[in-house]
Amino acid sequence: MTLNDQTETIINYKPWRHGASRIAFRGPAQRLDDAYVTIVGGSETFGKFVEHPFADLVQTKIGTPVVNLGVMHAGLSLIADDPAILDIASKARITVVQVLGAQNMSNRFYSVHPRRNDRFVCASRRMQDLFSGIDFTDFNFTGHLLTTLENAQHPAFDELVAELKTAWVQRMRMILGTIAGDRLLLWMSDRRPEDPSNAANGVDPLFVDRGMLEELSPSISGIVEVVASKASRDEGLRGKHYQPAEEQAAAAMPGPRFHRETATALAQTIGDGDAKRRAGQSDAPFLKGLSIRASR
Repeated sequence: MTLNDQTETIINYKPWRHGASRIAFRGPAQRLDDAYVTIVGGSETFGKFVEHPFADLVQTKIGTPVVNLGVMHAGLSLIADDPAILDIASKARITVVQVLGAQNMSNRFYSVHPRRNDRFVCASRRMQDLFSGIDFTDFNFTGHLLTTLENAQHPAFDELVAELKTAWVQRMRMILGTIAGDRLLLWMSDRRPEDPSNAANGVDPLFVDRGMLEELSPSISGIVEVVASKASRDEGLRGKHYQPAEEQAAAAMPGPRFHRETATALAQTIGDGDAKRRAGQSDAPFLKGLSIRASR
C-alpha cells in the first residue's frame, strides 16, 4: 500500500494505491490485516467535492474500518479488471457494491477506456453494421453516444439496451463471485429501481431495473436502497468544496445530506446483520434477501 502524489484541490483526498494497481483510491488508507468493510463503487462512493463521504460516516457509526474503493468515472469494466479492488474486497468481512449504470462498460457493441469507463473508445463491427450511417468518431463519451442514438429513435437502439442489460448482469455475477465475505448491493440514486430509466434523463444507474437486481439475488446477502430525499435533491452546491471551473461537475454530484442518508441506511443494515449473528444465527446468510428502503 503506497501513497500517491496529490493533485491541487480544495479537499485533501489523501489518495493511495494498493499493490501494482494504477488506481488511486480515496484515503485515508486503512490497515488491511484486521476485520474491515469494503465499499466498491464509482464517483458517488468516492465522494468528490464532499469532505466526509458516506464510507467515512459508516466507519464512524459502526466502529469498524471501512475501505473506500470508489473510483471516479468507474463502471463495471474497471471494477472487474482491477486486481487491487477484487483482492481487497475478497478479504473483507462485508463488501458493499454500489449499483452502477450499464452504459459505462465494454460489451459486444462498444468498448470503453479501461480507467475512465465513461469514455467511449470504439464501436464493434456489429454495432457499425446495426447503426450504419452513424459516424462513431463524433463521440468521446458513452452518455453522448447513447443520448444521440436514443433521440434519433434508431430501430436498433432497443437491441443495444438489451445487450447492455445482459452484459451488466453477467459482469455483476462475475464480480460478486470473487468476493468471499457477505455481499450487499447499494442502490444510491434519485430514482427507484422501478422508475423509468433512459439516456435522455441521465439518471443513474442507467438502464438498471428491479428485474436485473432480482437476477443477482442468489449472489448477494441483501440490497440497501437509498433514494435521495427531496432535501437532498434540492441541496445543489451547498456543503460542496470545488474550484470555480468545477461548479457544473460539483452540481451533478451527491451532496453531504445524501451521503448522510446513505451512511445511515448502510450502518443500520450492517448493525442489524451483526445483531443477527450475536443472536445465534451465525450460520444464516447475512440478512438474506433483505431490501432496506431509505426513501423519504
